[in-house]
Amino acid sequence: MSQVKGLCVMDVDGTLILEEVIDLLGREVGCEEEIAQITSQAMQGELDFESSLRKRVSLLEGLPVSVFEKVFDSIHLTPNAQEFISILQKNGILVGLVSGGFSPIVERLAKSLGITYFSANQLEVKDGLLTGKLVGAIISPELKQATLEKWRKERQLPKERTVAIGDGANDLLMLKSAGLGIAFCAKEVLKKEIPHHVNNRDFFEVLPLIDCLE
Repeated sequence: MSQVKGLCVMDVDGTLILEEVIDLLGREVGCEEEIAQITSQAMQGELDFESSLRKRVSLLEGLPVSVFEKVFDSIHLTPNAQEFISILQKNGILVGLVSGGFSPIVERLAKSLGITYFSANQLEVKDGLLTGKLVGAIISPELKQATLEKWRKERQLPKERTVAIGDGANDLLMLKSAGLGIAFCAKEVLKKEIPHHVNNRDFFEVLPLIDCLE
């Protein structure tokens, strides 16, 4: 890629991909419904993100790490996401992924899409099994925002050349701190705060909004 002209930071679960990975992991331990309910409440902004994440992760205790291969094979990119990312990259716009999901999935996604910037939560593993705990910093709403700012400053880009795309309450601060925040098929809590909406699950509908980076 030639000179970087802009930065686009995307959420993963429910934005780049159709699924919520934590819900798919919940299916593997037989508590998908309970986890999905907590996920929904957290994305609507009804629950504190960090405490709700820790609660959901605790229910995954005992899952083998091999489960991530199965889950990765069952996720689906949002329509035209791959093409959208390629167009941005060809036009000098760096793409980054920042996710409240998990590094084994986000890292594979990033590599498959030619993305070098990514950040996600780390799950603790002992003897090949998930312990039900997280390690390291939690990718909170505040850290999502800080990550966008960190990548922007590394590339010495002005705020107006940054784009953030997300769907849940935990993306709000990140979207507000970007030059252009896009609520993508978003929860109402996000739509109320973010003026730019894309309500059809197709990334080609995002492209006209990013013309300001040309």
